[in-house]
Amino acid sequence: MKKLALAAALSIAATSAFAGGMAEPVMEPAPVVEEASSSAGGIIVPLLLLVLVAAAASN
Repeated sequence: MKKLALAAALSIAATSAFAGGMAEPVMEPAPVVEEASSSAGGIIVPLLLLVLVAAAASN
């Protein structure tokens, strides 16, 4: 929250340094983040760990 307030204060200070009128604000669209779903979602990492442990034990 402090970073946001500091960024707002700095942007206000920076805009007052420019001569002339204010520029139109540019609104950027928010990125769309979709959840990646998989049928084997939480099983891949434990299986890889099991394979690594088995490989280490066989040596």
